[in-house]
Amino acid sequence: MPELKDIATQIRRDIVRMVHAVQSGHPGGSLGCTEFFTALYFKVMEHTPVPFDMDGKDQDLFFLSNGHISPVFYSALARSGYFPISELATFRKIDSRLQGHPTTHEHLPGIRVASGSLGQGMSVALGAALSKKLNKDSKIVYSLHGDGELQEGQNWEAIMFAAHHKVDNLISTVDYNGQQIDGPTDKVMSLGDLDAKFFSFGWKVLQMNGNDMDDVLATLAKAKSLTGKGQPIVILMKTAMGKGVDFMEGSHEWHGIAPNDEQLAKALAQLPETLGDY
Repeated sequence: MPELKDIATQIRRDIVRMVHAVQSGHPGGSLGCTEFFTALYFKVMEHTPVPFDMDGKDQDLFFLSNGHISPVFYSALARSGYFPISELATFRKIDSRLQGHPTTHEHLPGIRVASGSLGQGMSVALGAALSKKLNKDSKIVYSLHGDGELQEGQNWEAIMFAAHHKVDNLISTVDYNGQQIDGPTDKVMSLGDLDAKFFSFGWKVLQMNGNDMDDVLATLAKAKSLTGKGQPIVILMKTAMGKGVDFMEGSHEWHGIAPNDEQLAKALAQLPETLGDY
């Protein structure tokens, strides 16, 4: 298997090319979460891309709550074998299975829930985790959430529920980049001390540098070792929005806009082709 860092670089190339091709999409958060998706799909999760089973029995499951970062999700799915890499060229086009936000009615392998209505992913992941417990399935449910979407109240009902019911086969990660579409989260609506909040709700809390592959792998391994001990687990993942492309990095302005031709060329010059473009 190629080195994880090479896979991450190629996924970043996919992201900027996909968004540029249709002048639509969300590159910032996608680029920031690339190491996480690479580690999860190519190293950490126990999953079977083919044949794809919607129920995911005896497999680890992943649910994306902040569905607007679909470019990184689609690239990771394609490059880990869920569907042809060439299909990435159809992103956001008419009749494509690769819609701007993941959907289930398109029957795209790897997608188990429509997402993008922010704040709902935690509830869905909890349902899947409880289902696994009821079915005596020992595998783990992973989920990813934006920090800005924690401003949605449904999250906190689910967070309270998870601890009360000891849903200890769930590992939720928060992309803690401090940015959302309207600006820094601290200015839009401060999240306060997320570590203390999750702890007070009864969760086991871990911290992670989401743009350091070694730290991502080590933290996910630690999280996995903590499952089955009576507490849900959350990883507060510090990332830089737009990571890997210097003029995008750290700015909320790249949350949901596409690079022009000149910007694409500049971005690709910073991201050498490692696995072959679609």
